[in-house]
Amino acid sequence: MNSIRNIILLVLLTTQISSCGIYKFNGVTIPPEIETVSVAFIENKATIVAPTLSPTLTDNLRNKFLTQTNLRLIEENGDFSIEGSVTDYTVSPVGAADNSTASKNRLQVTIQMTLVSEKAKNLEFSQRFTQFEDFDASTSLADVEADLIETISDNLAQEVFNKAALNW
Repeated sequence: MNSIRNIILLVLLTTQISSCGIYKFNGVTIPPEIETVSVAFIENKATIVAPTLSPTLTDNLRNKFLTQTNLRLIEENGDFSIEGSVTDYTVSPVGAADNSTASKNRLQVTIQMTLVSEKAKNLEFSQRFTQFEDFDASTSLADVEADLIETISDNLAQEVFNKAALNW
């Protein structure tokens, strides 16, 4: 009796998932008519330009779509066409240790991203996304910048992906 109930539940679950356009079991809800995505190189237009930020961010966002959807990545004019730029890259003190010194510094990155879709106009957006990471004030930014950029870029890529693929 238990095995029959499990089979029925499995059939119902499979029917529900396949009927609503979900590509994987990870919550992605991209409409089935969307088959391709293009992610343009994310230019760094911030006052401070970290050389690895743009390529890292672009690669992380492309990889999100490649690994978490069935969409084909194409150079341009995808069913989802994503472009954007880094608009802010700042380091500021946070968390005072005493009245005169900071115990932490914060690297903050802001990007402006746009998604255009002829096939799913209701999913289009133009939005700013901001992420930051704190690091010990006694540490030089140069010593931790590569790791911070990787973490921030991954978090920003996840936010943009969530907005596009999960409509968050």
